[in-house]
Amino acid sequence: MATRLVQINMKAQDDSALGRFWAQALGWGVDSEGPGVTNLEPVGFSYPDPVAVCIDIIARPEPKTVKNRVHLDLATTSAAHQAELVGRLRDLGATPADVGQGDVPWTVMADPEGNEFCVLEPRPLYRDTGPVAAVVVDCADPRAMARFWDGAMDWTLHEVTDDRAALRSAAGVGPYLEFIRTPDAKSGWNRVHLDIRPYPGDDPAAEAARLRALGATDPGIDQSEIPWTVLADPEGNEFCLLTPA
Repeated sequence: MATRLVQINMKAQDDSALGRFWAQALGWGVDSEGPGVTNLEPVGFSYPDPVAVCIDIIARPEPKTVKNRVHLDLATTSAAHQAELVGRLRDLGATPADVGQGDVPWTVMADPEGNEFCVLEPRPLYRDTGPVAAVVVDCADPRAMARFWDGAMDWTLHEVTDDRAALRSAAGVGPYLEFIRTPDAKSGWNRVHLDIRPYPGDDPAAEAARLRALGATDPGIDQSEIPWTVLADPEGNEFCLLTPA
């Protein structure tokens, strides 16, 4: 049994407006599976495909109050492309953000609801990822997070150090999943989280038990009305184990 990262889940006070921003930012299509839910994926995409990690934006009334522990890094192909993308994102409603990054070659921004993201300078590593270079998770121990997520998913572990760990789909396509050491402690429920999905024919209950054996924990919420399972990784970051597909 195994899972794979299929989407990130992002909370928003206005899912439709935030969905329009990210669709225009990434050049993706917009759909909705129901009120209060906006789904984003590349045009012509066949879900689930490792070539992209999709975005589900879910309406919630609570405003963002702390720095997100999960964010997107956007890829660029040249210095001119980076400058053009930053300018275009500003026109769409993004704003500069200061998360203590100092003098760095990438640009830190926030979307219209304050969710941080980075527009990276051109890097050969991300030349074939598509518009999203990486899904980045803040953590205290990248090595421990790599052990858990390497066991949880069938993605390939590409790098692990004291400060950074990176995984990518075994097919060698799409964005990376990266864990970056940061001094910030987790505070409250994550406003952005990972959604993973088993393969067709897998037993969701058995998969949940396997993830718990790897170190996942239950967040202690009522899950009786949802068909998926909410768990937390070894550092307490919530994630959803969706139904097989």
